[in-house]
Amino acid sequence: MPEALEQTAFLSGDEALARGAYESGVAFAASYPGTPATEILESLAQYPEINAQWSVNEKVAYEVAFGAAIAGVRSIFSSKHVGLNVAMDPLMTSAYVGVSAGFVIVTADEPGLHSSQNEQDNRLIARFAKMPLLEPADPCEAKRMMPYAFELSERHDIPVIVRLTTRVAHTKENVPLGLRVEMAPKGFTPDPAKYVMVPRNAYFRHIDLEKRLLALKAEAESSPLNIIEINDPALGIITSGVAYLYAKEVFPNASFLKLGFSYPFPEKLIRAFAAKVKEVVVIEELEPFLEEELQRLGIKHRARHPSWRVGELRPEDIRAVVDGSARVDIEPAASRKPVMCPGCPHRGVYSVLKKLKLTVTGDIGCYTLGALAPLSAMQTCLCMGAGVTMFEGFRKVLGKNVVGVIGDGTFMHSGIAGLVNAAYNATRGVLVILDNATTAMTGTQPHPATGTTAKGVPTKALVIEDICKACGADHVDIVSAYDAAAIEKVLRKRLDEDALSVIIARTPCKLIHRAKSLPVEFNAAKCVKCYMCLNIGCPALSRGQDGLIKVDQDICVGCYVCVSSCKFDALKKGGEVPA
Repeated sequence: MPEALEQTAFLSGDEALARGAYESGVAFAASYPGTPATEILESLAQYPEINAQWSVNEKVAYEVAFGAAIAGVRSIFSSKHVGLNVAMDPLMTSAYVGVSAGFVIVTADEPGLHSSQNEQDNRLIARFAKMPLLEPADPCEAKRMMPYAFELSERHDIPVIVRLTTRVAHTKENVPLGLRVEMAPKGFTPDPAKYVMVPRNAYFRHIDLEKRLLALKAEAESSPLNIIEINDPALGIITSGVAYLYAKEVFPNASFLKLGFSYPFPEKLIRAFAAKVKEVVVIEELEPFLEEELQRLGIKHRARHPSWRVGELRPEDIRAVVDGSARVDIEPAASRKPVMCPGCPHRGVYSVLKKLKLTVTGDIGCYTLGALAPLSAMQTCLCMGAGVTMFEGFRKVLGKNVVGVIGDGTFMHSGIAGLVNAAYNATRGVLVILDNATTAMTGTQPHPATGTTAKGVPTKALVIEDICKACGADHVDIVSAYDAAAIEKVLRKRLDEDALSVIIARTPCKLIHRAKSLPVEFNAAKCVKCYMCLNIGCPALSRGQDGLIKVDQDICVGCYVCVSSCKFDALKKGGEVPA
């Protein structure tokens, strides 16, 4: 265990977990950006002792990190919940293989869908993949669990899953710090029966895995991460993660079984707790993961209403859960309308796609906002890379006037294979790559086309247009994302051709390229109040009480997309910022 220091730091759950991994002697870390897990790798990259990398996608990140663990150093993989889906192929076999040095998988789930396309419960993956599951309730516990997780991994020759949720990942508190424990590399000893998963070897490794799970189950029964608190025996609450803190706040006098090591299930501990209280209630977010175990064990308990499988749990919900009441507010809470930033280079592209009345298959990124009013220019969004592959499916069924849209980072993540597939299967049509030179949605992280690593070190920058040509695109055009006229011209040309074309709309994100032109100038005398300029959805433009357009000079960055939308010259360029 790391030696304690007389120091604390105000850390989020992501940062605290990263600190715990650092103190545990982690030598290698890999991830792909995704809220609420992004800050884990960003924090790990700050430590010079750790080789931390953004990988091209989660499958690659998992395999690289797992390879490092097999080669003999403690390693960690982290992703958001849907990112773990991308890594499922190697994940499902890695429990068979086992480890050499400790290997920890961090999944950051997002009940409430604050920035995700679903709210899956990755506790189920622990059971599905036959891996132990740890669940911290707060940043301090996230840090404390890391040395335990790595030791557990090495003791039982198995990857360990640590599950965070948004509130644990992003909540901050004062976290005690410790010294790093340097772990000598274990080296790699060839062992084909363990590491080469051909069917015969895998069969025997599966038998071994079942034995390891029994040993893990026995350890869970006495693990210090599973805590029984007997207070008033009238109400016994079984819970895990942040739900424990909520329940403790609302029912401070109740008895609790807090599960930090929640799979394999500690059956004896659960039975012992149930025997000490008069009534058992399970409080958990999303799926009935713990509740189903109680049902299997035949332990009488008060069940949650099925409506609690949807949405994030809040402290004010706890009494309703305990009472067995249904969730009342099924609709997500109202919040600020999401909108592209002033000067976002995606805005001009979407204004043209809408003007041409094209069917647009979209993807995951800032540009997903193109589906919202007033742009309303994107009709599908499923998962990373589907902007390309669903384009192919739509094109094969609907014919012309279908365009696929994907970002530069997402193209590197999972769009390349889709483009290869489209070329291979003689698909025709147009794919638009919105190249803003960063992974903007998750905080402007680098990717393989930016020429910078996670540690800020210059590296080889892959050239998107060269990749597109190598993937089989017949034509590759590069235009400024701010030049709506040029975008429209090349779109019309390529849509009429019997070819597979890629249009790269290239303009850096304003969050990384802050060069600013003078704000747009407005001529009230020429404004006919058609409000076409408002259709691009720029927050720097609004309609005043007098019905005239107002330009917010403080946030306008001078991209001038609105100028091209005004047919009456009421808006015009303000010129360049003086040197």
